[in-house]
Amino acid sequence: MAKTTKLITEFDIEVDGDPYVWRLHRLPQWSYDPSERHGKVIAARHKEGQREALIEFPPGPKPKFSAPPLKPSQIPVRIVAKAIASAIEAGWEPLSRGKPVVIYVDEEGA
Repeated sequence: MAKTTKLITEFDIEVDGDPYVWRLHRLPQWSYDPSERHGKVIAARHKEGQREALIEFPPGPKPKFSAPPLKPSQIPVRIVAKAIASAIEAGWEPLSRGKPVVIYVDEEGA
């Protein structure tokens, strides 16, 4: 179920029996300079927690000219669930307090 607050849409997801909320934090960004390329970033948090994980994917291929921007509903739920599970395996503690944790995953979320 999607919950919209102003322009930010959050989606509910369940991973290993725990409820999480995720949103598209940043769209992919391309550049001619490879060091300036960034993939999409999703922000995830436990429904009862405050600490977020910023999960960054690789940039992938550049879209064709005049292609519409990526929408959160176009991101497969299985990839989001796998990315959240990978963030937990990497040491993210969703019920702790503190700064957001940045986790880098592959295009499949592992």
